[in-house]
This record gives sequence, C-alpha cells and structure tokens, in this order.
Amino acid sequence: MRMSNSAAIITGGASGLGEATARHFAEEGAQVTILDRDAERGSAVAAEIGGHFAETDVTDADSAAAAVASAMECMGKISVAVNCAGIAYGIKTVGKDGPHPLDAFQRTIDINLIGTFNICRLAAAEMAKNDPDSENARGVIINTASIAAFDGQKGQTAYAASKGGVVGMTLPMARDLASTGIRVMTIAPGIFMTPMLAGLPDEVQKQLAADVPNPPRLGDPHEYARLASFIVEMGYLNGEVIRIDGALRMR
Repeated sequence: MRMSNSAAIITGGASGLGEATARHFAEEGAQVTILDRDAERGSAVAAEIGGHFAETDVTDADSAAAAVASAMECMGKISVAVNCAGIAYGIKTVGKDGPHPLDAFQRTIDINLIGTFNICRLAAAEMAKNDPDSENARGVIINTASIAAFDGQKGQTAYAASKGGVVGMTLPMARDLASTGIRVMTIAPGIFMTPMLAGLPDEVQKQLAADVPNPPRLGDPHEYARLASFIVEMGYLNGEVIRIDGALRMR
C-alpha cells in the first residue's frame, strides 16, 4: 500500500501525535480526514493540509458512525485508520483525597480503549469493501498505546490499564481481520513533546528528557508520524506493537 493512494482517518488529529500524523500523511499524498472533538482546531488543521474534518466523540457509537460516513463521502474510501485520541490522568489508586475517582477511571477506559475499538470496528467495515491489491490487502489500522502499558508509573493505573487493553487487542484483531486483508498494528510511544508536556516547566521537561537513554530528549510527534507512514507501506508488519521510546524503561 502506498501513501500516495491512501485515504486515512485520524482520530485526535487536531493536536499532538494525531496532528503531526495528519500533516505528514497529507505531505505524502494521502487523503486525510481528521476526527476530533475540537471543531475549531480540527477544521483549521484540515484546511491547512487540504483535508477534511468531522467533529467526533469516539466514545459514542452514533457520532463515530457519522464521522466515518462523512469521511467516506469526502474521500470515497477508507484504507488507513490511525487512532490517536486519548487522555491521561495522574491519580493514585488511593491518594490524599481518598480512593481514585471511579468516573476518572471510566472516562480513561471509554476514550482510550473503547473509543479506539469503536473506530476500529467501523473503519474495518468500510475497508472490507475496498478492492484488494495483489496481496489481498484492503487496509491497515494503527492504534496508539504507550510504554505505560508495559511499565506504568505511579498515578498511571487508569492510563496503563487503558493502553494495556489497546496492546492486548492488537493480535486478536489482526487475526480477526486477516482473511479480509486488513492489518492491525499498534505504536507504543514513550515521552513525546505533545501539548500536555509542552505546558510543563522547562526544568521538568529537561528532567524527563534526561531519563531517556538514547537519544536523551523527548520524542518529536513527527517521528511518530513517520513510523505510522512506514507501517502503512510495509505490508508484512501485522499484529505487533512497536515501542518508539529511545530505550526508555519507566520505573
């Protein structure tokens, strides 16, 4: 599959990893539809890259279905889906204010895990309608986990659980969709310079960067985007999780 004839939907495409991916894919010649809750920012990014935008709540079945239908109408097909929408709370299981609020845990699972699956199932249904290429390929799904899925830190119970779920469904989903010619991959980023981290004090950012073995810096969202592009074009990658973290192991 070539980027130049791909049609991609990207959740969380209004900022961070998703925005970088949307911009890179468009530069590589792909059609792009951004799915995001931030209508103002999402529309602006879509206009800048010559793409499309659909306001989307990934946790809502009807909203996601409408967004996928809009993408189909605008692009004529969906051959790539990249799930970058996500949230993170820093809350201990029991802290100074008592037990972890259940609604915060539920919201994290709803957006990061259920929202990811929601888009996967809808995108895969449309990909299955594509004409197969010479290797029976019809599409590729790229999900976003985190290294927290493997070595989450204190305060990351909800986040690590949600991302662990994304990791856990990678292989079975790839097996589910194998006969249809749809691949499923997951990227597990380390500490990247996203809007959430950009708001931290410089000294905190420097300490986080110093913990990364090599290179000792924060990840650039464009590096995530380039890896996603490589996955699209490398047809033998399937059912696997790729860490992109500078060899960081959190402790």
